Amino acid sequence: MSVVGLHHVQVCCPAGSEEDLRAFYGGVVGLPEIAKPPVLAARGGVWFRVGVQELHCGVEQPFTPAAKAHPALAVTDVEAMAAAVERAGGRVTWDRNIPGVRRFHTLDPVGNRVEFQQV
Repeated sequence: MSVVGLHHVQVCCPAGSEEDLRAFYGGVVGLPEIAKPPVLAARGGVWFRVGVQELHCGVEQPFTPAAKAHPALAVTDVEAMAAAVERAGGRVTWDRNIPGVRRFHTLDPVGNRVEFQQV
């Protein structure tokens, strides 16, 4: 028995925020949405494909955005992603704490921290 990879990461969201999450993760970031199984779709939330992994946005009540915990998304052009986030009204905070790594943090529409890192 061994772990062979990471299947998905889940961030929490409030009920009714699916369209805002689609606009950010689907529209700004460019992640394709994937269908949730019907029994899970009834709970709300939305899922996205991230390469061979998935990002799940799941409804949690009461909702508190994650200020420290976060998904880190690998991108081929971190400058272009930062520009897209800023055009959409997001705040980009560059982080140079890891030598040789170009990355920034922002907040998704419900306030969860998200990192974008150059690959």
